[in-house]
Amino acid sequence: MPESSRVPDSGAAAPRILEIGQTGFMHAAFPQTTQFYSTWPDETASDPERGRHLVTVATLRELAARLADPSFDLVVVHALPFAPWSFRALGRLVFRRSVMHGSLPLARALAPQLLRGRVAAPIAVLDFDDPAVIDRANAFLLDRATVWFKRELPPDNWQAFTGTLHWRVPTARFRRVARNRRRLEKLAPLSLGVPLQVFGCTVPSPIPDHEKTADVFFAGRVKDSSTVRERGLDELLSLRHEGIVIDIPDAPLPLDAYLDRLARARLVWTPEGYGWQCFRLYEAALCGSVPLANRPSIMQHAPLVDGEHALYYDVEPGGLARAVRAALADRPRLATIAAAGRAHVLAHHTPAAIARHVVETTLRRAGRPFVSAATPAPP
Repeated sequence: MPESSRVPDSGAAAPRILEIGQTGFMHAAFPQTTQFYSTWPDETASDPERGRHLVTVATLRELAARLADPSFDLVVVHALPFAPWSFRALGRLVFRRSVMHGSLPLARALAPQLLRGRVAAPIAVLDFDDPAVIDRANAFLLDRATVWFKRELPPDNWQAFTGTLHWRVPTARFRRVARNRRRLEKLAPLSLGVPLQVFGCTVPSPIPDHEKTADVFFAGRVKDSSTVRERGLDELLSLRHEGIVIDIPDAPLPLDAYLDRLARARLVWTPEGYGWQCFRLYEAALCGSVPLANRPSIMQHAPLVDGEHALYYDVEPGGLARAVRAALADRPRLATIAAAGRAHVLAHHTPAAIARHVVETTLRRAGRPFVSAATPAPP
């Protein structure tokens, strides 16, 4: 992770965290008190003095000892996309470019398996993946976890086990099993939030309505993505015939230019992709624009409320166009929503805010309340 994407804590009391995964999410929020062990196969840089380690055969023993160390307040592990011994995992490992250079990081795939052994601190699992189900490879992590934080958590939480821990939609018999109920009770929604990289840039200040240059902005994959995007794009483009300014870049934008275009739009279309949550939802609000998304299909942490922090529309034909027309007809209301949305994202959906929520929720459920650091200043 580049140094510029770090989100420093405020210097107040911070939890001592041991983090295992491909991304140092908690390390970015609490860099002074987190020991992060990277399992990313292509990672080559480590900085033990600053709490960043590579998982290798040599460091596995050290990691196991730290998992058993009671001085840590919390262990955070990132969910596995698939079992490390599966054909899929083996194929990805063998055919990586790093293998061509003599690097075969087998130990990194085994690091999360250490949680099958002794772990002294409460365990939080971060599941930022697109699928709305928990892969069977994570069953042991779910059983060991205090809380499983899931980005795409179905409203009927049982559906998270469909096709993985149960071969179809969980039946009444499956739901009556005490072990399965214990697993269910560990699930909690997780915000995708603003990406870490945005905090390495200068985020534009909110722009007054009379200085906005677009009515609706969108940048993202459409082809081979969700049908919500494919069907919605034609409907959105048709609004140009009514004089509505639709801003869609012809090519990917550099991050600073992308953030500037977000800020200059009154509405930002944020349709679901492989999952309902996308970074654009939170980036738009952060930049002082109003996110316009299809209605949520998941449970959320600190959701952006319809008409208060964002706007939502029905995916049936005509729903998107009606929502755009209605929103643009009341621009003072849009400005109010934009201001409230920005404040809400800064309070609940920055990486630091999400990390504190993970700490506080996990330790509260474990019976170990912790008062975390104050909210950092806005970017």
